[in-house]
Amino acid sequence: MELIVQSISELNAAARSLLSAHPDARVFAFTGKMGAGKTTFIKAICQVLEVRDIVQSPTFSIINEYKTVEGDSIFHFDFYRIVKLEEVYDIGYEDYLYSGSFCLIEWPEMMEELLPPETVKVTITANSFCQTRKIEFQG
Repeated sequence: MELIVQSISELNAAARSLLSAHPDARVFAFTGKMGAGKTTFIKAICQVLEVRDIVQSPTFSIINEYKTVEGDSIFHFDFYRIVKLEEVYDIGYEDYLYSGSFCLIEWPEMMEELLPPETVKVTITANSFCQTRKIEFQG
């Protein structure tokens, strides 16, 4: 599926479309160039999922855990700083990816071989002026 998002106000609708298209999915891998809008889209997804915490990129911590109003956990990963696959093993990735909780992964390229087969892959592409975004998802 492909969506064109022309403004930030359309992100929540795009997030709903993604979640509706994959109602049973729990692991989502987000790719796109720096500044494409991965974190911003993840914020919209978290808003739709009713996260009560502040959503921000876990660039330095590698993983953030958020809680929904129902008390469910959502895990947000940023593997931009990962250098070796062993670092992914060190954080205990299996405990998260196979927990049944939502796992939203930015920069999954380093650990792509470890992603569950049912992972939904989301690609975000910004136009040259960063006015619109194309969001493609498959899985």
